[in-house]
Formats: sequence, structure tokens, C-alpha cells
Amino acid sequence: MRITSGIARGIVLKSPKGGATRPATDAARQAVFSSLASEVEGARVLDLFAGTGSYGLEALSRGAKSAVFAENSRAAYACLAENISAVKKCAPQIEARAVFADCFSLTSEKLGGGFDLIFADAPYPLLQKKPDEIFGIFARLASNSTIVVLEAPADFEPPASEFRLLKRLGKSSKGKPSQLVMQKSAPDGAVQSGAQS
Repeated sequence: MRITSGIARGIVLKSPKGGATRPATDAARQAVFSSLASEVEGARVLDLFAGTGSYGLEALSRGAKSAVFAENSRAAYACLAENISAVKKCAPQIEARAVFADCFSLTSEKLGGGFDLIFADAPYPLLQKKPDEIFGIFARLASNSTIVVLEAPADFEPPASEFRLLKRLGKSSKGKPSQLVMQKSAPDGAVQSGAQS
């Protein structure tokens, strides 16, 4: 697994041994970032359930302004810290900060402000068990202009929430990874910036 494009292209990302994490594949990230296009340049990024940090680091490589990574597995956090260091050696100007924290306890105040892009790659069992709570995290941390990208099984149906699905990328076979690109629904009559469906 490596950074696929941008100033840190080719840097190999470390992941912890075993099946505790499920890093997004290079192909999946390429599809997501091709879909996001100009939304990445200059964006403030949050990478939830960050694992190896592949989504946030890819965003930084492609021109995002800054990224905060939240992870609560010690093994994954150790790899995340190494991956951030590796990317910073290639691009010392990037702003990247790792937070060792339970994503369910995060608030915008704790993280230092708003975000333009939120990536979330929660463990599938957790996503299936606590979908409302995970969408609650998005509701707390996203503004109306924030784009949220959630990696989930292809057969995952998002719970009723204030988020509208802009597009779904990836596989269609049951259990295979797909990526849901979402945004808060704008109030009636409001003009909403960002990605279009």
C-alpha cells in the first residue's frame, strides 16, 4: 500500500500485523480522489478511525491544507505516526496531527475547528452495530459544506440521518468495500456548495 498521487506519490505506508485494520486499497483511494477532484486542494481534512492514515495522507499529498487523524488502537497509532513522519520527510510543509482518541468522544472544539473533508473507515462490525452513533459523529463534526466519505460494505444501508448520498463508489458484491460520498442536506431554499450529485 502506497500513496498513489501527488507530492508524496510512491511512499509506502506501514500497517500493523494481523487483521486489526483494513487499509483502503490503492484502487479504492484513487477512485475516491478522482471523484472528489478539486474538493481536495486546500481542504482541511479529518481522518476518523484512521488506521494507517491512508485517506488523510493521500489528501495531503494531493494538496489538502491540513489533516487531523483520530485512532484509538495503539498498534495502528504507532504505524500512523510512522506514516505521517515518512510523508513529512518528503513534504515537510504539510500540516498533519495524530490524535489518540475514541472517535465517539470527539468534538470540533477538541480537534481545533471545522473540516472540509471527513474520511471514515470504521471496522465493519462496529459500523453494522453502531451506524446511528457513527453518523452522530459526522453530524457533530461536519458543517453543511463538509463532504463525508465513509468506507462501508457494498450492502450497507445508511441509517436515516441529515446526510444525503451524493454517490456510491466501489464494489457492488455483498461484503465488498464501497465508498459513500455524503453531505448534510441543506435547509430548504439554501444554496449548498461542494460536490454535486
